[in-house]
Amino acid sequence: MSDLLQRSLGVHRVLEPAGVLPQAATRLDPDPRIAPDEVRIAVERLNLDAASFRQLTEAHGGDGDAVRAAVLGIVESQGKMHNPVTGSGGMLVGTVEEVGPDSPLGLCPGDRVATLVSLTLTPLRLTDGLARWDGRSEQVPAQGTAVLFARSIAAVLPDDLPTEVALAVLDVCGAPAATERVVHRAGHRPSVAVLGAAGKSGCLSLAAARDARAGRLVGVVRNEAEAAALRAAGLADQVVVADATDPLALAAAVGRPVDVTVVCVDAPGAEHGALLATADGGTVLFFSMATSFSAAALGAEGMAADVTMLVGNGYTPGHAALALDLYRCTPGVRALIDPRVRA
Repeated sequence: MSDLLQRSLGVHRVLEPAGVLPQAATRLDPDPRIAPDEVRIAVERLNLDAASFRQLTEAHGGDGDAVRAAVLGIVESQGKMHNPVTGSGGMLVGTVEEVGPDSPLGLCPGDRVATLVSLTLTPLRLTDGLARWDGRSEQVPAQGTAVLFARSIAAVLPDDLPTEVALAVLDVCGAPAATERVVHRAGHRPSVAVLGAAGKSGCLSLAAARDARAGRLVGVVRNEAEAAALRAAGLADQVVVADATDPLALAAAVGRPVDVTVVCVDAPGAEHGALLATADGGTVLFFSMATSFSAAALGAEGMAADVTMLVGNGYTPGHAALALDLYRCTPGVRALIDPRVRA
C-alpha cells in the first residue's frame, strides 16, 4: 500500500497496534496539528450511536455522571470515541478550523459540518470535560478538536434545519439510503418489515421504502406507546408490537413473511427473529451496531433460511441529501424524530 493511500486512510494516526486501520486501532493520535490532506474540526456536539448510549446507560444504572466519566475515559485512553463493548461510536458536528492544502473534501474554514464517518475512526480530543452534558442523552455538547482524513466524509449543515435535528437525521442517514437500494433491487413492490420502526433510522427507512414503491409495510415496535406514535405517523400499513429479541413472537406478530427485513433495533438479539420474519429468497438488512453477525450467519444455517444478509455500512452515495429530504417532505418522519430531539 502506497504512503499516499495509507495517509488518506489515516494510518499515520494509528498508535496501537501497528499495521491496522484507524477503526480497528485501540489508540489514535488526536494531535490537532494536521497533515496536508487533513481537516481539523472544532467540535460542538457529539452524537453517540443508539447502541453505545444504551449500553453505557445500562452499565452505569442510568447514572449520568458515571456515563459522562465513561465517555471521557474512552476518548482520553483511545484518542477516539470507540465503545469497547458495542464496538460503535457515533458522529459529530463542528466548525471547520483548518483545511490542509491537499484535502479533497471541498471544505472551507468556517463551514459548519456533520461528520458522516464513525467516531470509532475519528481522532478526537475533548477539552471541556463534557461539563455541559448531563450524561442522559445521545447528543453531547462538547468542546475539542477532531481530524478528518482525505477518505473521510462530511456534510455541510443545512441552513433550514436546527442543528440538533440535522445531527439526529445525519447520524442514521445510511439506513434509508440502503433500504431504498435494497427495495429497488428486490423487484416489483416487495413487502418490507422494519424492526425498531419508531426510532430515527426505523422511521426514515419506512419512508424510504414507501418512496421506493414497496408493497406491504410492516412497522415493528416494542410497546404500545411506540405503536400509537407510529400509527399516528402513518408510515406503515401494519403496526405490530413485539419483542424483536423473541424470534417466535416476532415471526408470529409479522405474520406472512416479508421480502425485505430491515433491523434498526439498538439492542442485541434480533438476528433470529429477523430471519424468521423473512421469506425464502428475501433479504435481511442489518442496520444496527448491536447485531451479532456470527449469530445471524449461524442462525440462518441452523434454520435453513435461504435469505441474503446485508450489513448496512452507513454509506451510500447521496445518503445525506436523501435522509434530509425525507425529513423535510414526510410529516410522519418529523412527528417521530422531533420529540426525540426535544427530549
